[in-house]
Amino acid sequence: MSSSFISFEKVKKMYPDEWVLLGDPEITDTKVLGGTVVYHSKDKKEVCYIGKDKTTAFSKVTIAFTGDIKLHRKIGILRRL
Repeated sequence: MSSSFISFEKVKKMYPDEWVLLGDPEITDTKVLGGTVVYHSKDKKEVCYIGKDKTTAFSKVTIAFTGDIKLHRKIGILRRL
């Protein structure tokens, strides 16, 4: 992984549709502008558990998804008969 600041647009191109753990991120409101890539994977749980041990050198960390998150999910409703 890189040890320097990378813009989030570049991170999206490097790791498409992946969860990325960023150290010392720059964030405005709810938008991630960039940071140091600490760990990345398609599996969010893997980023959380494996990446946890790699964050000691950073004062702040965040996890961001580089793809499009579906805002509307279909939820099945069960009816009792």
